[in-house]
Amino acid sequence: LMGSRACVKMAAAAWASAFLHALLHTANTFSIPLCQGNTVEQFFCEVPPLLKLSCSDSYLREAGLIVVSTCVAFGCFIFIVLSYVQIFTAVLRIPSEQGQHKAFSTCIPHLAVFSLFVSTIIFAYLKPPSCSSPALDLVLPMLYAVVP
Repeated sequence: LMGSRACVKMAAAAWASAFLHALLHTANTFSIPLCQGNTVEQFFCEVPPLLKLSCSDSYLREAGLIVVSTCVAFGCFIFIVLSYVQIFTAVLRIPSEQGQHKAFSTCIPHLAVFSLFVSTIIFAYLKPPSCSSPALDLVLPMLYAVVP
């Protein structure tokens, strides 16, 4: 069992890192000069469509955001994988098969939603520009933002 102090520390770290990451994206977004209007053909405002509207060379900004986002995402992914390893080892130590089944039936839906979330984000952001279409650019954000 996890102590309340560890739980508070992990929650605070998650909130602080998410806030700093969002602050970085927000500051970058508001500093982009737009010269092709301000209409984004999306359900919500994301960085790649905004970069298409930008009239400045945004390669360094985009590269910096990709590096920081990749580091944050990789850290979260590793933390979640290690958490699931610990959860599964604890569940396998449960003596009764019914208890194991009950524990796994709680974990597996979360793991399925997490897998759907990660796989759609990977496909959305790492797909080659050649297979990009306006319809696909509308559907993928809905998949990783609404469905999970």
